[in-house]
Amino acid sequence: MKDKALDDFYEGCRARAIMLALEEDRYTGDITTLATIDPQQGGYAVIRAKDRGVVAGVAVALQVFAACDPALAALAHRQDGDVVNCGDLILELSGKLAPILIGERTALNFMQRMSGIATKTRGYVDLVQHTDAKLLDTRKTVPGLRYFDKEAVRIGGGTNHRFGLFDMILIKDNHIDASGSITEAMQRAKAYRSTHKLEVKIETEVRSLEELREALSCQPDIILLDNFTPALLSEAVQLVQCSGVAVLLEASGNIGLHNVKEVAETGVDFISLGELTHSVKALDLSMTIKLD
Repeated sequence: MKDKALDDFYEGCRARAIMLALEEDRYTGDITTLATIDPQQGGYAVIRAKDRGVVAGVAVALQVFAACDPALAALAHRQDGDVVNCGDLILELSGKLAPILIGERTALNFMQRMSGIATKTRGYVDLVQHTDAKLLDTRKTVPGLRYFDKEAVRIGGGTNHRFGLFDMILIKDNHIDASGSITEAMQRAKAYRSTHKLEVKIETEVRSLEELREALSCQPDIILLDNFTPALLSEAVQLVQCSGVAVLLEASGNIGLHNVKEVAETGVDFISLGELTHSVKALDLSMTIKLD
C-alpha cells in the first residue's frame, strides 16, 4: 500500500469514527436541545481542564464541531501535546448554541480519552528519556477508536507500533506453535514478503534465550522478548551484540511504571505497553456556555 493510500485510509478511519459517534448520540435528533433551545440562539462555549495532564484531541474536537455546524467559529488556546492545569482554557467556540450542545459530549469523549492516553504515555516517556528506548503502543485499543488511541500515544511522546494486521509481519507464539518452529515461521514469512513484494518488517516473538538464538539465525528485523526479566533482557542484549546480527530488540510483558526505567536501561530498542491504551483514565475536562 502506497503512503498516499495509507494516509487516505487513516483519514477515512478518523472521519468515519467521528460521524458514527455523532450518529450514535443524536440518531433522529437531540430532542432536549430541540425542545429547549431556539435554533437561532447564539452564544459561545469554552472547554477547560479540570485536572493536570497532557491535552490531546483538540484537532478532533474541532472536526466534531465542524461536522455539527461548519459555520461555528473556533479558537484553540491549547494545542495537542500541551500540558494543562486545572482551570486552563483549551478551546473556545462561538455561533449557534444548538450545534455546540449537540457536539459537546462527542467532542469531550474523544478529548478526555485521548488526553488520558497522552498523559499516561508522557509519564512513561519521562521515566526512560535518559535512554535510547522508544515506547510503543499495541493493538489493544477500543474497536473503532484505534486511530485516535494511537494518535494520542504519539501526542504523548510515544511511538506507534503496527496499526493493524496489514503493515508488519509479527510472528507471535501461536504462529510459531502452529508453524512448528521459529525457523519454519520465519522462512514462510520471508517467502510471503518476497512473493507479494511487501515493504514491511518481519518481527518474531521469542520466549527464552534458546529461542532468541534460533531467531538470530533467521535474521528478522525485530525480535520481541516476551516476559523477560530485566536480568534476562540484559543477557539478551549482550547475546545479540556478540552475535553481530543487525536486529532491533523489543521488550514486552509485565512492564509497568515500577520497572520501565530498569527495562529501558538494559539497552533494548523498544518497550511495548498495552496499558497505554487498554487501561485509560480519562482526563477531566468540561464545557460551559454563555449567551450572546
